[in-house]
Order: sequence, then structure tokens, then C-alpha cells
Amino acid sequence: MTELVHCYNKGCGQKFDLANNKEDSCTFHPGQPVFHDALKGWSCCKKRSTDFTEFLNTPGCSKGCHTNVKPPEPVKEEKKLDNKDDVIEVKMPEPKKPRDPSARPPLDEPLAPLKVNIAPTLKQALEKHMDNLSLQTAEDKTDSKEVKVGTSCKNNGCKGCYQREESNSERCLYHPGYPVFHEGMKFWTCCNRKTSEFDLFLAQEGCETGQHLWIKPEVEGEKKSCRFDWHQTPSTVSLSVFAKVAVPEKCCITTNRVRCIIKIVFEGGNSLFEKDLILREEIIPEKSVVKMMGTKVEINLKKLESFSWPTLEFPVNPSENGKS
Repeated sequence: MTELVHCYNKGCGQKFDLANNKEDSCTFHPGQPVFHDALKGWSCCKKRSTDFTEFLNTPGCSKGCHTNVKPPEPVKEEKKLDNKDDVIEVKMPEPKKPRDPSARPPLDEPLAPLKVNIAPTLKQALEKHMDNLSLQTAEDKTDSKEVKVGTSCKNNGCKGCYQREESNSERCLYHPGYPVFHEGMKFWTCCNRKTSEFDLFLAQEGCETGQHLWIKPEVEGEKKSCRFDWHQTPSTVSLSVFAKVAVPEKCCITTNRVRCIIKIVFEGGNSLFEKDLILREEIIPEKSVVKMMGTKVEINLKKLESFSWPTLEFPVNPSENGKS
């Protein structure tokens, strides 16, 4: 039996016979992956997508021989400091002593929507999404739901392709989480195996077993969790919801002096993120603002008083008030 080896050409991911490797055996991407705002693609071809799985399944644009030679890992350059003894210290104003909870404004104060600024990156991403949606709609009118031979599995990380009906019973190894690219590292949230090399990230085997997904279901307004971060300056609290391609007219962020209710419809309208925050301290709603970008929604809340909040949310148990 012929032993097959893995091809390391980008976008191929197939196994091949070394003795039968022709000049047109491999279809691959000679360029590098490009991630700009919400769009993903390859530098060697023009096709772009907002969906990570669709990006992984983009057919190669060049032909050539397969290769079993693993590409070298990039060499990390050490950052040089002009003066290692220099220390920059930034101090936040000290937290104030906890106040009487009864002195807080009531939670049921009227809520008002915050002012929204839409960044050009989101406008471009929405235009791209509408173009893709119109193309998909046209394809759906002429195409049936029958799975075609060669269709790639839509589960993240799965390398399976539909060949015949027996493919439905094959084991599907996939990543149920979502990809994260942060400070040069790439990993899936479900298994957290970090690497700096994009090819090694793509080659990571799935961490869960399930059934293949040949046709991605159309879901309208499905509730999803998003990465949610916050940080503060002496005068502001900044909330970041990493929801891509938010739809401004369907989003609603309302506040009063001690409460912030977030409703974000994103991924072009297919997903919904909701969060109700009881804030640790008071804010000034009329001086707070929302900025919507292609890859996230940023909510900047103006503090009533300039000092460091020990936590973002007010403790559920009053006895915890004042604890970090």
C-alpha cells in the first residue's frame, strides 16, 4: 500500500503520493494570508470574505507540485530598548471609599440611547457583506440543496470533503470555538494551542468529534457570545465587544447613570449579542459615545468622578462593595 504524505502548500492540505507528483497535482495559494478589518483573503488573489471558514475553504489560485517540506518558522526579532533603566509609571487615581448604596441613582431611571459614530471600516464591511449576500441569493435560486462532490465541510478546522453518500458517516474533527489572532499568536478558543506560524495554525487537528456540515444553515438573529473586554482611564470606562460587521440600525446601546444595556446585531444581521450591566459607579450618559468599527463595537462611558473603579459592575452582594 502506497504511503501518503501531507502537502504543506498553503490552501492545499491534501495528502499525496511522492512517486506520483506532477506539475499540476497541487492547487494552492503562493501568497500570504491577509487580514484587514473584517475581511480575510490571500495576497495572491482578489477574493475576500468576512467568514473565517469560507476563507479557509477558498480554492487555490495556482497549480504546481505538492511539497512535503515544512516551511521554516519565522524568526522573532527581539525588541531593543534605548535605555533599559527607563521606567514609565502611570498611576490611576486611588479608589474612593465605598458610598452608601442607597445614595446611588435608581436602576429604573429612564434609559437613553447613546450617540453612535460609524467608522469607514464598518461601512466597507457592510457593503462587502451585501455584495456577497446578493451573490449567494442568486446562487440559491439556481442551485438546489443537494451536496456536490468536492464540497468542503463547513465546520472549523475540518479537512473533510464530500465524495459520496458514505462521506456522511465519516468522523468529523473540528474546532467548536472561534479563531483568535492576538499579538502575533494564533489559536482556537476551544483548545488554546497557540502558535505564531499561520500554516501550523491551519494544520491543527480539531479538538471535538461530530458530524460533517456540508451546507451551512441560515440563522437569523441567533444569540452568540462575543469576546468582551473593558479598561479604564481616570475619566472614562471603555467597553469593547468584538462583534464583526455590526448592523447599526439594528443595534441599541442605552444607558442611565448606573446601568448600560447592550444589544448588538452583527455578522451582517445573523447574530445577536446582549448584555445588561449594573455599573460600579455613576456615568454621564450625555457625554458617553459608541463607536462602531468593522471588527468591534467600542462603548466609551464618561465617569461622573475621576477615580479608578475597583470593578466594572456593582457587586450583587452589598457586603462585597469596596472589594476588588
